[in-house]
Amino acid sequence: MLYYMTRKARFLAASALRFKSAQVTMRLKWMIDNTESLRKRLAEKQVMFANIDTYLLWQLTGHKIWATDYSCASTTGLYDPYQMEWSTVVSGVVGVPLHILPPIKDTSGFFGECVPDLFGAPIPITAIVADQQSAMFGQCCFNVGDVKCTMGTGTFIDCNTGNKPHTSVAGLYPLIGWKMGDECIYLSEGYASDTGRCLEWARSVGLFEKVEETEQIATSLGDSGGVYFVPAFSGLQMPVNDDKASSLMIGLTLETTREYMIRAILDSLCYRFELLYETVLRETNTPLSPLIKCDGGVCNNGFLVQMVSNLTGRKIDRPQHMDMTSLGAAFLAGLAIGIWKDKSELISIRRTERLFEPQPDQTSQAKGFYRDWLKALERSKEWYATGKS
Repeated sequence: MLYYMTRKARFLAASALRFKSAQVTMRLKWMIDNTESLRKRLAEKQVMFANIDTYLLWQLTGHKIWATDYSCASTTGLYDPYQMEWSTVVSGVVGVPLHILPPIKDTSGFFGECVPDLFGAPIPITAIVADQQSAMFGQCCFNVGDVKCTMGTGTFIDCNTGNKPHTSVAGLYPLIGWKMGDECIYLSEGYASDTGRCLEWARSVGLFEKVEETEQIATSLGDSGGVYFVPAFSGLQMPVNDDKASSLMIGLTLETTREYMIRAILDSLCYRFELLYETVLRETNTPLSPLIKCDGGVCNNGFLVQMVSNLTGRKIDRPQHMDMTSLGAAFLAGLAIGIWKDKSELISIRRTERLFEPQPDQTSQAKGFYRDWLKALERSKEWYATGKS
């Protein structure tokens, strides 16, 4: 209703907001609703709440500094990236008072000093940044349209949308990437859970002993033998947004071997990224870079990265240093104290280990398999629907 009355994009974005038990906001609400002593202390303004970054800052500074940065604030679900402030609307809906939340500071800058007793010296703390935003900075995705793919515990796609937040109806998150002085960069983020969990599950049921084996196994096969896997142990996130979906393996025959099942699982992780990538292409209306930068432990699998390249039709740049989150935080901290003058000096530090290019003879085949996988995905939907027998 607010969108139709005001035509402001931020109210349209709210239509895609879904409250889930995994979100920190909803866990806090549950604690408030179910803990009488917590409600009493809230009334007395004796409660502080924030992410782990704020807790660490509080501890490192000897309980002197209570703050967070814009990137971390924007991931909580309690922050309005359009108004650049804690959201009074969400606060009112979920019943979380704003006075318990920390003040927000620039991502790169002086936050305080560690107490000398911890490390023997008062080390300055000069950056606080959220996980994927830090990886984006470490990958030097500084330009509008730059895209990063992270495959680890989950699969993330982040797109630099410049100085304006992207409004999504498919569930892409408008996040603040980083804020430094007058520069505030926004990201549009898509997420699919269960990436690492799928591989861990496959190992636990005996499909393989070491995850490193899977690349050679998948490469040795021309396809998955008609087997398709849908990774949905935690439901299907954007753009499907189906909490009741079930993981699914379909197309099994008497000729199906464990190798085909392994190939199907790896393929599914690539298909899931392609679904996210198509959503970003369709929704952002931003010309995307012809190069996607990847990171995360799962991207050590060369077969998987090559498949992503074939599906997206984009070159995939895998870096020498895979922990981009650590590198991004180091970059931001260094900029704050003058180790580097500006972002242009960082580009030469981030180096490529391997560049994957689309293989024309495999691209059309991969797209055909992807279309078949979408049919399997449809069958996995609403499996746990209420009242289903």
